[in-house]
Amino acid sequence: QEQLVQSGGGLVQPGGSLRLSCAASGFSLDDYIVGWFRQAPGKEREGVSSIRFSGGSTFVKSSVEDRFTISRDNTQNTVYLQMNSLNSEDTGVYTCAAGRGAWPLSPGFVHHWGKGTLVTVSE
Repeated sequence: QEQLVQSGGGLVQPGGSLRLSCAASGFSLDDYIVGWFRQAPGKEREGVSSIRFSGGSTFVKSSVEDRFTISRDNTQNTVYLQMNSLNSEDTGVYTCAAGRGAWPLSPGFVHHWGKGTLVTVSE
């Protein structure tokens, strides 16, 4: 079964860090663009970051580019999102996705979605 398995997330205090993981199972990410999307309470989903899994080129949304880093481990077929200096505006459900045909990855080009993980930044 082809799926994206997410891990990480949870409750973190302002200023803290979290690392999200997105592991592909049943297929290789080699030909895919992998993206992270987030949806804050009451807001629309937005793209946060993307990576070309084979080449490694990356995109990070300008509003978080000084705090978030996307990376991949080819041997683990996994993509990571490192999030530092978190604040309340980073609270939301973070979902990874794999697709082709759009850079950065956009929802209409997604082939596989993860189940999402909640990140809560709060005291």
